[in-house]
Amino acid sequence: MRSIWRTMDRGTLRDIGLVCVADALVGVSFGAIALAGGIPLWVPVVMSVLVFAGGAQFAALGIVLAGGGAATAVVTGLVLNARLLPFGLAVADVYEGPWWRRLLGAQLLTDETAAFTFRHEDARQRRLAYWVCGIALFVVWNLSVLVGAYAGSVLEDVNALGLDAAFPAVLLALIMPALTERRVRLAALAGTLLALAAVPFLPPGVPVLLALAAALPLLAHDGPRGGRFRRSRGREVAAPGPDQTQPRADQTQSGVP
Repeated sequence: MRSIWRTMDRGTLRDIGLVCVADALVGVSFGAIALAGGIPLWVPVVMSVLVFAGGAQFAALGIVLAGGGAATAVVTGLVLNARLLPFGLAVADVYEGPWWRRLLGAQLLTDETAAFTFRHEDARQRRLAYWVCGIALFVVWNLSVLVGAYAGSVLEDVNALGLDAAFPAVLLALIMPALTERRVRLAALAGTLLALAAVPFLPPGVPVLLALAAALPLLAHDGPRGGRFRRSRGREVAAPGPDQTQPRADQTQSGVP
């Protein structure tokens, strides 16, 4: 631990600690809400170990508590976690070693671990950020869910604490960063209207899945752009087209060959 403290960026360690505190509060809420809804204590605990994805867990729990089926809850969780597939490709360099270490590393992949990995370009710092964040979040999340589940089983009325408001609040917090773009807001509004219109005709949980159809135009828009733009240090710059050439290495800044 002392070696990690000496070699890892202090700012990253501080931010990982803050994220762990925030996730602990959410984990306690998840465990308590599950028990308040009549879910057996072992279900949120096992789900947190095997799934380890707060957004997917809250979405699945919300569907079950609303009367939806287990299959719908599972499909919803899979759809939400599908966003991690490109993240896994982007951080593939941190998965070194035998197969069991790669399997463990894949289990620790979350939005947070990917974000902290993307901070660094140095290979060692990337590995440290990924594994420290992943292990810390895994331990904190599962312990907090256990604490919340135990509190939910002991307290007579968990709803009196207002933890039921955590479910919509957490989901809203998860999507708020994406709503800064106008086209994303329009897709979210279209999906909401589509889900509300389908509620009288479809089983619980299915309208939520149907609302995902509103995101299809976004997927088409964000597809391959023919190399028009590329990312360079966090900003978009024009990439050379087919009729353009890169400057030669022997050219000076004045443009004289």
